[in-house]
Amino acid sequence: MSVFDLISLFGGLSLFLYGMRIMGEGLRSSSGNTFKNAMAKVTKGPVRAFLLGLLVTAIIQSSTATIVITSGLVGAGVLSLDQSLGIILGANVGTTVTGQIIRLLDVDSSSSALLRLFQPATLAPVAAIIGILLIMVLKSKNSNTLGQIAMGFAILFTGLLSMTAAVGDLSESETFVRMFTTLGKMPLLGFLSGFAVAFMLQSSSASVGILQAISLTGVLSFSAVYPIILGIYMGDCVTTAIVCWIGAKADSRRTGIVHVLINISQVVLVFTVVSVLHMTGVLDSLWDKSLHSGGIADTHTIFKLGCAVALLPFTRIYANLSRKIVKDEPTIEDEHAKEFAYLDDAFFKSPGVALSEAFKAISAAVEVAIGNVLMAIDVMTEYDVEKIEKVNKEEEFVDRMTDRASDYLTRLSDHITLSHDSTVLSYYLKCVSEFERISDLAVNLTENAQTLVDRGVAFSPMAVRELRVLKEAVADIMEHSRLAFINGSFEEASHIEPIEEVVDDMVEQLKDFHLRRLRNGTCNVDSGFVFMEMLTNIERISDQCSNIGLATMGLFDPVISEMHHMYITQLHEGENQTYLDELKRASDKYLARLKETETENN
Repeated sequence: MSVFDLISLFGGLSLFLYGMRIMGEGLRSSSGNTFKNAMAKVTKGPVRAFLLGLLVTAIIQSSTATIVITSGLVGAGVLSLDQSLGIILGANVGTTVTGQIIRLLDVDSSSSALLRLFQPATLAPVAAIIGILLIMVLKSKNSNTLGQIAMGFAILFTGLLSMTAAVGDLSESETFVRMFTTLGKMPLLGFLSGFAVAFMLQSSSASVGILQAISLTGVLSFSAVYPIILGIYMGDCVTTAIVCWIGAKADSRRTGIVHVLINISQVVLVFTVVSVLHMTGVLDSLWDKSLHSGGIADTHTIFKLGCAVALLPFTRIYANLSRKIVKDEPTIEDEHAKEFAYLDDAFFKSPGVALSEAFKAISAAVEVAIGNVLMAIDVMTEYDVEKIEKVNKEEEFVDRMTDRASDYLTRLSDHITLSHDSTVLSYYLKCVSEFERISDLAVNLTENAQTLVDRGVAFSPMAVRELRVLKEAVADIMEHSRLAFINGSFEEASHIEPIEEVVDDMVEQLKDFHLRRLRNGTCNVDSGFVFMEMLTNIERISDQCSNIGLATMGLFDPVISEMHHMYITQLHEGENQTYLDELKRASDKYLARLKETETENN
């Protein structure tokens, strides 16, 4: 084989693959949504699902596309895993249609004029003419799609003709003949060759098509071809499984695994049946017989169809195996099953018990929300991607618990008769909402920290020292808020408002310090913008803590509960000595240290 033959061979292969691609894209764009909707409505009957999978794949010319669509529908909950199994088997059979089309290579040039019309040498230019007319003359959306399909068909057969012309002289090459004779004696080598080609091309139809083009040399016997075809099955299904696996939910991944398991079963089944038939002499007349394009297409179809019929009754076994291989990913409710179990409607018969159990559930969310804030504050000065991921994960639990607890308490209110129980229920509803908001703000803080990293900037050393002081104040107010709720403590709640006032003052001072640094050039605009956002989020956290403190004190003092705005005004006007003492303590502890830090910076 000369270098020019090699160029012709690989050029033809390129055209063949490209033609198959654009033809498939045209078919999918014209009918993909229709068949996707049809697949979504498939019944539980495996035979109907099998026929649908066969039809879809035969039309869109890609078993991979069919199975990936199926995987997506399973992941979205539109189809169950069990419903998808028949579609997978049908897709395996549907992919043989391409080979049956390519068998037109066998049409004899001496045949009648009607048959000669179906020769690739005639079909290719006819399809090209039709395609270009549809695209350039009619110029509508539908005509463009149909033109793309026709042009893909023309390019595909042009590539096939180029390949067959390039390999035509190989039948006279002793090396080439010896190679395929060896494959007939070493089925494992043939299997691995088919696997490698299909894995690289990511298409069983294309791989079989190449085999059909080579078959025109007359050197491919059944003994050499069948292990190659089985290798192609495995190479193609591995690619599909990878596509189904990446970024998918557990059931979507199982769809890909089922496809692999089915193809493994097909390989084992065909190898076993062929070996038995060969040993008993049934295949003697076929074993060393030269196979042409039609023979390869028929072998491919018989293997797929026979295996599908044999395996269809056992699809449920594959589903069970896939569930053992791919375990369910733990959900938030799985990890916190104990906490969610507290919210049981059975307790509605005893509202007092129901409130007690709801308190346990909400307390779990409170602990997580507080932990999220403390981790988020740490990330502000020391970036830690694991802490950020944990905050995001735990935030999902807080959100779920807030929704579940709010719904539970709302439904419980219809069963409550005592005024005290009604007051406690309202308190729980308010607090769970406030703590959920605090957890949201913790996520905002981690996003602020991530923005710094993404922009490649950092806080100045002065800003970091200031934030560490602010972090202590926030940790202090969060701990008082936690204990106020968990212990139902008026004393703990009374510590919150003074610290909230000090946090507000600290935030204002830090903003002033920051603007001063901007003016003298010791801080850049990018990091400064994030710094200001962080301060806003921290101020909001302290505001939520203030709401929790007032709600807790309101349980003990109806005046605070009913007129909390007036109570806050009186505190700020200096009418409560206890508040003033707490304010001085917090100011001495945090504001004084902040001023010391600023003095050191200057």
